Amino acid sequence: MTRNAERIRDVFEDNIYTIIFLALAVFIFLRLRSVLGRRTGRERPPYDPYSARDAVRSPAGEKVVTLPSRPVETAPRTIEVAQPPPAERWKGVAETGSPAASGLDAIAAADSSFDVQHFLTGARAAYEMVVTAFAAGDRRQLRGLLSREVYDGFDAAISERESRGETVESKFVSIDSATVGGAELRSRTAQITVRFVSKLVSATRDRSGAVIDGNAEKVTDVTDLWTFARDVSSRDPNWKVVATETGQ
Repeated sequence: MTRNAERIRDVFEDNIYTIIFLALAVFIFLRLRSVLGRRTGRERPPYDPYSARDAVRSPAGEKVVTLPSRPVETAPRTIEVAQPPPAERWKGVAETGSPAASGLDAIAAADSSFDVQHFLTGARAAYEMVVTAFAAGDRRQLRGLLSREVYDGFDAAISERESRGETVESKFVSIDSATVGGAELRSRTAQITVRFVSKLVSATRDRSGAVIDGNAEKVTDVTDLWTFARDVSSRDPNWKVVATETGQ
């Protein structure tokens, strides 16, 4: 036997088992493909417990097995916020049946965002800012809080005071109460009059610094009636002072 023939024989003997395994793998693959790749017409669709089928038959005894039905979706519940009865709507603010209560009803009907307690909180803040700004002669602050007519009156008083060389010292001690004294809706303009009762230390000094009005050491009780107005059809939520007077 030649050397080449011996080499071929050795290679064949070393790989005989590899060849046998490869042939076997090809045979198995072809058999599986002939079975798995063929449709018989009896394949089952994917299981859907909420499908339109109401029942399937069990192979054992042909008994009917009812499938679970789809849960019924209930409509979302609407949560209603209870509104206070009309008799209590302005409780603690205006007497039921009074002109003030009727005016507040009209304002609330024209402006759904109207909240009387929120309004009174803002009115208290505005009252203190106006009194403080007037004492300091702060026209810029006053212009944003007062109507044109009221501002002109305050401006004239400040100018007259300045011409005499007088200064005013004013300090709030407290605002004891702020209550609705009247309310009405004129066309699209809401007007609410608030009665303020406050404690204030106020004194006016001349050029030399001498006190000519008030008392820099004494707390004084002050009552004012201020009317606030706002156009309810406007996007501007701010109220402005349209009238001021000293109350009793």
